[in-house]
Amino acid sequence: MTMSLRQPNQVMNLPNILTMMRIAAIPLLVVLLMSPSRSAGFWAAALFAVASITDWLDGYLARKMGIVTIFGKFLDPIADKLIVMTVLIMILPFDRVPAWMVLIILGREIIITGLRGIASTEGIVIQASELGKFKTIFQIVAILGLTLHYNYNWFFGIAYPLLTVNMHNIGMFFLWIATVLTIWSGLDYLIRFIKVIVH
Repeated sequence: MTMSLRQPNQVMNLPNILTMMRIAAIPLLVVLLMSPSRSAGFWAAALFAVASITDWLDGYLARKMGIVTIFGKFLDPIADKLIVMTVLIMILPFDRVPAWMVLIILGREIIITGLRGIASTEGIVIQASELGKFKTIFQIVAILGLTLHYNYNWFFGIAYPLLTVNMHNIGMFFLWIATVLTIWSGLDYLIRFIKVIVH
């Protein structure tokens, strides 16, 4: 009886609520990204930026408050993957991102999630590497650029015609780096998985 009473408190804590809010933001992102307009892209980028901040914040709060839960460990990476893949898939029809890059990123996440599931059934936890963390950072920056997409020549409300910035090009630059890190970190995890399982 005690366990059943405590379980809701373990699930419904602030870090997990932030994670669930990140998932709840996905339908709004989908609606915004159905339009290729500059304003829709701006608000989609803003929403994605806020979601990315909560990704860092929920982990920080969970550790700081000492309320790291199994539910949170399960839900947090799923939320990250869902929101990243949502944006990349939604901008595909507008030719803002090569389909093969999206396929690599999606395929890597599916494979690694499957391997983590296999490892967990054996009671094995394979920690995320620094490569995976860098991959996530570059993905976030790339997606912000790709959703903004258009040329911008104003900063802090002031126009600077000679300082035009093409956000799509910036996004693609970081997406190339993210794609390389996606492959690299995926192979790294696969090698570590094989070593752990074999031994």
